[in-house]
Amino acid sequence: MNELEKPYNPKDHEDNIYKEWEEAGFFDPDKLPGERKESFTMVIPPPNITGSLHMGHALNSTIQDILVRYHRMKGFKTLWLPGTDHAGIATQYVVEKELKKEGQTRFDLGREEFLKRVWEWRDKYGHIILDQFKKLGASCDWSRTRFTLDPEYTEAVETAFLHYHKKGLIYQANRVVNWCSRCATSLSDLEAEYKEEEAELIFIKYPLTDGSENIIVATTRPETMLGDAAVAVNPKDARYKNLVGKKINLPIQNREIPIVADDSVDMEFGTGAVKVTPAHDVADFEIHERHNLPIYQVIDEKGRMTEEAKFCVGLKTKECREKVVEELDKLGLIEKREKFIHNIAKCYRCDTVIEPLISKQWFLKMKDLAAKAKAEVENGNIKFHPENFAKTYLDWLSNIRDWSISRQLWWGHKIPLDGVDDVLDTWFSSALWPFATLDSSKHPNDLKEFYPTQVLSTARDIINLWVSRMIFSGLEFTGKKPFSDVIIHATVLNKEGKRMSKSLGTGIDPLKLIEEFGADATRFALIWQAMGGQDIKWQQEAVMAGKKFLNKMWNATRFVLKQNENHKPQVTNHKPDAKEKINQDILEKFEETKKTTEELIKTYEFGPALHLLYEFFWHDFCDKYLEESKKMESVETSETLLYILAGTLKLLHPFTPFITETIWGKINKENKKHLIVESW
Repeated sequence: MNELEKPYNPKDHEDNIYKEWEEAGFFDPDKLPGERKESFTMVIPPPNITGSLHMGHALNSTIQDILVRYHRMKGFKTLWLPGTDHAGIATQYVVEKELKKEGQTRFDLGREEFLKRVWEWRDKYGHIILDQFKKLGASCDWSRTRFTLDPEYTEAVETAFLHYHKKGLIYQANRVVNWCSRCATSLSDLEAEYKEEEAELIFIKYPLTDGSENIIVATTRPETMLGDAAVAVNPKDARYKNLVGKKINLPIQNREIPIVADDSVDMEFGTGAVKVTPAHDVADFEIHERHNLPIYQVIDEKGRMTEEAKFCVGLKTKECREKVVEELDKLGLIEKREKFIHNIAKCYRCDTVIEPLISKQWFLKMKDLAAKAKAEVENGNIKFHPENFAKTYLDWLSNIRDWSISRQLWWGHKIPLDGVDDVLDTWFSSALWPFATLDSSKHPNDLKEFYPTQVLSTARDIINLWVSRMIFSGLEFTGKKPFSDVIIHATVLNKEGKRMSKSLGTGIDPLKLIEEFGADATRFALIWQAMGGQDIKWQQEAVMAGKKFLNKMWNATRFVLKQNENHKPQVTNHKPDAKEKINQDILEKFEETKKTTEELIKTYEFGPALHLLYEFFWHDFCDKYLEESKKMESVETSETLLYILAGTLKLLHPFTPFITETIWGKINKENKKHLIVESW
């Protein structure tokens, strides 16, 4: 009793409890007590080694930890495998910034010395984010921590590339890619961040060569007209039916280009007639392929105008834009100009405007791989939660393009072909994560025991870039789906409903919440607000509600121990044989709560499960039953009080692991078994 006299302070317990769990080996499935025949496996979505814990990480980590702790208590041989991603462009950019402060570039050092510097940076900082996960209570098996540039993992990546190459699925070709002129590399779609900016929509008159009329096109990038190969209209557009097949004299360049009909043209946008610049737009490149149009590359890899541009050679794109508009104005070829808010694609690391341009890259053919990945979801072998995200997945695979897998970086997995300096897209390596992490010389049976995994929990913005790729990779290299269920967790927004941003000062740091209120209160607040919607508008009040709930648990425990001083019952899994109606009622209510909680956890409805437990413990148990029990001192009541308290601690443990483990030790001193490995 004396130990519970003072108010509950998480700082007195959380770090010590976590150390106990880790040192006892409870996170390692091979060291778990009891016979455990069936395995349960989750892999952590590997955070970038450049990252730090944010609210999305915190929510996802808590969701995963709930599932892992639940299955561990249910008797599964439970593995939650952690690790980090080398994050090619992000890490290289960070180290290049450090070099810039020293007045150097990576080219001054050379490839070998530069990579040494990156490894030094990784060894110094790359573990930070995993240490932050520990502060939240993540019960990962840290002895199995993997890194995507580990030797064994690198071998798996190279094997995967050579497998595809041998099958004829990998080829090299000139295609339009996202290009960052500062980082000097192609980028994936995810590495392009779209930011709203005001621009001008310029309506330009393109004169027909026969002098009969003009066709008007609208563009926000007039500088690219210097590389136009055609103007395209929709074949169903009656306005332009008689113009298809005619020629245009391209302004400034004085080059004849055709008017072509193509189904991809949106009749509603602008004038319904679009300029076609195959070298600088993905959709335009596809029109070029369908109509066998020439290619004129007018922007180079440094973001400057090429010899093909003629009029603006050597200028930056923005400078060229101004000059082109000025010249069109002189020629009387501008119909009108409109202010226009649109999304500009920028490099997610250095904020440079991305230029789509033709580049010789390595590609992976996606048709057959995508078909297999689609089938797994269509036939119900893999389920999305919420299920509407299956449509996002299927739509992308139905319209998929071949995957550009090469990057012009130094940090990453070098393409394993002679004479090739490119590295592989980071997503190529992380696509192997569920099985490549398990093939370890230290744990030779892991792949057999822990693959396939059961559940993946991740964010909606990487369904296409990561989830889909893990699915077809798992099928291709193991013959098995990598997981059965995909949880797409909510996005945590600020209270105004906007994306959190550290740079704008609108972010919430979960580590500060943990420092002030403790990990349990932070976890409580995250799950309390996860009620099935796709977004969470963060409410700080939920953390305070969590703190109050922890105090309620602490005070209720003090009360139960005080009430039981005379009878001193022992914690047991056997339900008391109650004769008194008040005891029968609370036991019945508890059994209902336990059953429903388990159903909700199994269907990944964690917020409703926590709300249910809150209502039961605060109102049914504390407000009603504890008050009534004061009048009912007896062995039966003492046993019921302790049984309900102990049982509720088990139900709450996956959600608030630290306080439940602490209280368990107070009410169960004779049995030294920790709650983390108690039977559910």
